[in-house]
Amino acid sequence: MCGLSVCSTHCIPPCPPLPTHPATGVLSLPDSLNLHRDQQRASKSGDVQMYSQSELRTIEQSLLATRVGSIAELSDLVSRAMHHLQPLHIKNHSNGTPLHQKAACIHWEPEALYTLCYFMHCPQMEWENPNVEPSKVTLQTERPFLVLPPLMEWIRVAVAHAEHRRSFSVDSDDVRQAARLLLPGVDCEPRQLRTDDCFCATRKLDAASTEAKFLQDLGFRMLNCGRTDLVKQAVSLLGPDGINSMSEQGMTPLMYACVRGDEAMVQMLLDAGADINSEVPNTVHKYPSVYPETRQGTPLTFAVLHGHVPVVQLLLDARACVEGSLQDGAENYTETPLQLASAAGNFELVSLLLERGADPMIGTMYRNGISTAPQGDMNSYSLAASHGHRNVFRKLLSQAEKGKGDVLSLEEILAEGSELGEGQPPQLDSARTSKAKLRALREAMYHSAEHGHVDITIDIRSLGVPWTLHTWLESLRTCFQQHRRPLIQGLLKEFSCIQEEEYTEELITHGLPLLFQILRASKNEVISQQLSAIFTQCYGPYPIPKLTEIKRKQTSRLDPHFLNNKEMSDVTFLVEGKPFYAHKVLLFTASNRFKSLLSNRPAAENTCIEISHVKYNIFQLVMQYLYCGGTESLHIRNTEVMELLSAAKFFQLEALQRHCEIICSKNINTDTCVEIYNHAKQFLGASELSAYIEGYFLKNMVVLIEVEAFKQLLYDKPVDSPVTDVLQDLEKTLATRIQSIHLSSSKGSIV
Repeated sequence: MCGLSVCSTHCIPPCPPLPTHPATGVLSLPDSLNLHRDQQRASKSGDVQMYSQSELRTIEQSLLATRVGSIAELSDLVSRAMHHLQPLHIKNHSNGTPLHQKAACIHWEPEALYTLCYFMHCPQMEWENPNVEPSKVTLQTERPFLVLPPLMEWIRVAVAHAEHRRSFSVDSDDVRQAARLLLPGVDCEPRQLRTDDCFCATRKLDAASTEAKFLQDLGFRMLNCGRTDLVKQAVSLLGPDGINSMSEQGMTPLMYACVRGDEAMVQMLLDAGADINSEVPNTVHKYPSVYPETRQGTPLTFAVLHGHVPVVQLLLDARACVEGSLQDGAENYTETPLQLASAAGNFELVSLLLERGADPMIGTMYRNGISTAPQGDMNSYSLAASHGHRNVFRKLLSQAEKGKGDVLSLEEILAEGSELGEGQPPQLDSARTSKAKLRALREAMYHSAEHGHVDITIDIRSLGVPWTLHTWLESLRTCFQQHRRPLIQGLLKEFSCIQEEEYTEELITHGLPLLFQILRASKNEVISQQLSAIFTQCYGPYPIPKLTEIKRKQTSRLDPHFLNNKEMSDVTFLVEGKPFYAHKVLLFTASNRFKSLLSNRPAAENTCIEISHVKYNIFQLVMQYLYCGGTESLHIRNTEVMELLSAAKFFQLEALQRHCEIICSKNINTDTCVEIYNHAKQFLGASELSAYIEGYFLKNMVVLIEVEAFKQLLYDKPVDSPVTDVLQDLEKTLATRIQSIHLSSSKGSIV
């Protein structure tokens, strides 16, 4: 009901002028259906030629037309389509009336044709102003739909709107309502609620019923004109229900007077005995034209909806129900007057309703009775918060439950709500109110965060309402988009208040990308420190997963005695100008690298292979690993481990490479981590070691963020560096860590 528009007159904006020149292409039809494509392309001289060509089209082509070039062409197409479609419609809805009486029951007004021609003439232009000539509308972007609606859909939907009004003609507004459904990118206003319903005869009524309907319509007209001296005469025309008679829209004369804000008429109707708490019927059997948004609306509801403060005051003084149609103990599916005033941000009306006892915690369920809002029913707190009415929200907080001695203050309620069941319990009413108030504020906090009203969200948080991960993330996102640095710092500081149980999938899919985006965009030291603390907290206190040795059994092995022994050697490596003797039988199966080095060599001769970029002592360690069959006998100095790692990577010795990575991981500290990471990431491509160091970064980021080398690693991107984005790699590592710890079904199996 919050978006309902009610007016006393039904005004249709003037239709847009149409161009006199034809549109290129005339009709946008599939090639398989457009049998006269060549003729259409050839004729571009004027409307007469297009009109003559339209006569050549089949009825299927006319119904499937998506674009037109002139009003004459559209008029002919609509006429032919209506002649074809209405007999089918009558056949499906026949009630015994002869076809010849209904064949022309619905016709199109000229304004409706002009409006439809506008929409079918410029389908790829944004609808800015219907009164501007289409050729002068700025071409911006294509509409967000792929297939334009054909003419038969336009006619079907527009006729349905006309029938809903019990009208014999399709007007311009019917076409606009059809555009709301068929063109998602068009923002036409909903049809306005009319208070001057014109008399519309129906063939289902006999003469007496038709006369009564005419007299009732005349009575409503006399009351809607605003003359209080006609009340007595109008009441005599309304029918057996008198002053409480309802129109086809289910509205009484008092409701219409409240819509107009006619204070004098409202007083006169009340004095004449009008029911101050009458409701719009919830059924469509007797009143088929009832608007869904107005169901169960009362005179006070309509007065509040349109902001008529004097009328609201008058109704409340006459003891109108301040909660509208709400009944005690029943589920509420209609917005209360306080909810409408809160959503509209009308501070004066909110104050007035609160003084008369309106309850801000009453919620409204959706009309299907099944689903509700994501965080519960929408109440006055939620509506004020979601619309950003901060002063109204504070008024609701200060005035709610005022004067009831058995209810605690807001701060006491929030404190008591977290301690219910501990020690001496409070009174039952206070306990229930505490829980309800806390739940309502949580819902309001959710809706304010969803709609980007951070100030209200922080106000609610200052009352002690706990954060949820979703509300915290949405608030942080809004502050980041609005460049509100102080609020960003305050929100980042609040992350520690979020429980680990809140580390859900949303933290991985939405939270981490946002946090790393802030770190990437902000060079502020305070924000960087706060983000580092958050990353460390998310990584958790558990140790970094260790690298494990690769145990592989060698297929061949020689006695260490033959290491660099010229005896029986059949291959010689020249390293730094020095010979190193080896045996093919061992090296050929050691790795694919050695196999490729030894292939295509004469088997009978002693092969000499020169090795560059590897030092002699490093090559000797590689051979010692092969001849001894493992890493147990190796004595690797800390100064040699990186070079040995490079050599193991070059010779494709995975077990030796992993052994070197394990040694590197044990030597990592704040001084060496960046250097080792660059070497492992850029030159070696050691993904396991890189992931381990990224875990070290995250676990110690609060300290590392002060190190200049680490800052350069995060923010500086060398042109010749293969490292694309360290922050992106850290985000992936942290996401994997959170998923393995907090989203795992068994938290005890953390390595």
